[in-house]
Amino acid sequence: MKQTNWHVITGAPCAGKTAVIRELECRGYAVVHEAARAYIDAELGMGKDLAQIKADLPGFEGHILKTKVGIEAGLDPAAVVFLDRAVPDSIAYYQQAGLDPAEPFDCSRTFRYKEIFIFERIGFKTDEVRSEDDRIAAELDRLLEAAYRKLGYCPVRVPLMPVGERVEFILKSV
Repeated sequence: MKQTNWHVITGAPCAGKTAVIRELECRGYAVVHEAARAYIDAELGMGKDLAQIKADLPGFEGHILKTKVGIEAGLDPAAVVFLDRAVPDSIAYYQQAGLDPAEPFDCSRTFRYKEIFIFERIGFKTDEVRSEDDRIAAELDRLLEAAYRKLGYCPVRVPLMPVGERVEFILKSV
């Protein structure tokens, strides 16, 4: 396992991760945007709806996992990078979908992240790329923390607060 200087921002859907990633990017930090959201946005742009995009759930989750693996393989392990989700997030998504998480577990042993930040949940809001509901979001929150802990991490919980304060909370830990 190769040690990195990468910091993972994770948590249930609708926890405010994207807003914090965008703020970090505005402040000049290197970031990696969420692979699943980028893929879904691209597919929606080609005229598909969410049901069509996720019709083959094992294929969808496998594609997202492979995309994250490829992105991380291209990053400099010494660079300070903030990731909006990382490879181990796929463990939770596989489990939530009833899929065998063996492949994402194996892929999660390539790199060792510097820090894991799990965002406390805010009020759940649906949009055109979210297929989850509040119950599934709560389950994913639990599964995400469990996955990172099983890999030997001690995730830092980021409390509810305005975006700028969350960024400062994270930067103080970095």
